[in-house]
Amino acid sequence: MATRKRGQLIDGVLLLDKSDGMSSNHALQRARRTLDARKAGHTGTLDPFATGLLVCCFGRATKISATMLEADKAYEATLQFGQETDSGDLTGNVVSQAPADFAGVTLEALEAVLPAFRGPITQVPPMYSALKRDGKPLYEYARQGIELEREARHLVIHDLQVQDFTPQSARLFVRCSKGTYIRTLAQDIGRALGCFAHLTALRRTELGPFHIDDAYTLDGLQAMEDPMSALLAIESLPTEILPKKLQSEG
Repeated sequence: MATRKRGQLIDGVLLLDKSDGMSSNHALQRARRTLDARKAGHTGTLDPFATGLLVCCFGRATKISATMLEADKAYEATLQFGQETDSGDLTGNVVSQAPADFAGVTLEALEAVLPAFRGPITQVPPMYSALKRDGKPLYEYARQGIELEREARHLVIHDLQVQDFTPQSARLFVRCSKGTYIRTLAQDIGRALGCFAHLTALRRTELGPFHIDDAYTLDGLQAMEDPMSALLAIESLPTEILPKKLQSEG
């Protein structure tokens, strides 16, 4: 009977630029196989349609996961005006839409509603989420057409700015606290405008001290002569994200 190859004991952090159409776990496992690492984890899931920064941790570096889950994040979010979907993004079914003569929104109207979403706000988590009720993720209820009451959560939108605009769509920069659902933010902005909206693209650009500019794509990683050189060593990580146990291990 063949012995299963377990991989090497590797410690470090890889900043991965996840492509769309791929789950976060699939991206992590491909990176793990490329590095031939035994133990791996990531510090915050991206939806399959979303792209951008996925912080992958290997070996002892997986101990930063709990700290990183508390970190602020930044995104570029593209909203399409005129339709709301059950999932809050382009993968869902349209459940509400503007009248047939909807000609779009004005930049002035969009800028007028954004201040209400800056700073401390409350947000009702979407049904299409991994939050659990009675041991079952909410998205499983949603797929059965069941909608459950959800308690509003307190969070903070530190920054919210328009990066690009047309009457039919806008790209926003969002820096936010943990627990923020950008799909729900898009939905709520559309409702405030009175025309509905949903996400057509989402890209995470920052997670705690890490930035997308320092990330590698999977193709780029696999093409490297020495993929291990892409790893950030534990001793090079910012002290504030290291748990005391990891700091003492040196």
